[in-house]
Amino acid sequence: MIGVFDSGHGGLTILRALTQHLPHRSFLYYGDHAHMPYGERSSAEIVDLTRGAMEYMFQRGCKLTVMACNTAAAVALRTLQQTWLASDYPDHRILGVLVPTVEAVTGVSWLADVAPVSPDKPRRTIAIFATRRTVASNAYVEEIGKRAPEIDVVQQACPDLVNLIEAPAPREDVRAAIKGFVAEMMEKLKGRRPEAVMLGCTHYPIVADLFAEALPADWEILSQPQLVARSMGDYLGRHPEIDTLDSVPQLEFLTTGDAVSASGFATTFFGKPATFQTL
Repeated sequence: MIGVFDSGHGGLTILRALTQHLPHRSFLYYGDHAHMPYGERSSAEIVDLTRGAMEYMFQRGCKLTVMACNTAAAVALRTLQQTWLASDYPDHRILGVLVPTVEAVTGVSWLADVAPVSPDKPRRTIAIFATRRTVASNAYVEEIGKRAPEIDVVQQACPDLVNLIEAPAPREDVRAAIKGFVAEMMEKLKGRRPEAVMLGCTHYPIVADLFAEALPADWEILSQPQLVARSMGDYLGRHPEIDTLDSVPQLEFLTTGDAVSASGFATTFFGKPATFQTL
């Protein structure tokens, strides 16, 4: 069984793509709805909450978990991998959504760690919309800069957008908020055209059409769920020792919040009904 973790419903967009690409695997989804949104929490809180979720899924038999939350991946992933995971669960793995996204943007494998600097490469620009904590962590700026220093990363924080999506707020309210964030991004770009736009929060694909509506019509918006699902397939191919094929795949949905509320809104993200149980 593969664990998938998010602070709320957003990770269901990742799970949806994973089940499509990997139909013969079982998944355990953990939504920490009681403590969302992570984008407004401190780094210490995010690390503690994320570690608790990882430990629960490990105890449930997930030797591999996907941190399907950009904020958690940006703030907590390296800390947990290098300390707690290495000492307490050395035979388990945690993967984050940053890895496949950075690989796709830079064209450089994560395993390369640092790409050689070439002064001949033309400058490029990538625009990223994300939560306040993901932007503040500078994780995307740093990881992209290591591998492709010719890329300028322009970030725009979207405070409270996750709350608006999860509420759910009226569509016109979400549209107005996104228009405001896009306007701020356009000011930062100062007329530059980005090579691609990345929605750096797993909640944002649900309103990708509103981002596309607010952005210039011919700007490409990357699909993070599809990037993550393809990367997971490649990873399992390289690590058959942690891959498990199930003749009857199982899906389990858990929440730290209200199960009825979580179940009622899940279809919007997952594409079909999902029945949550409260931890």
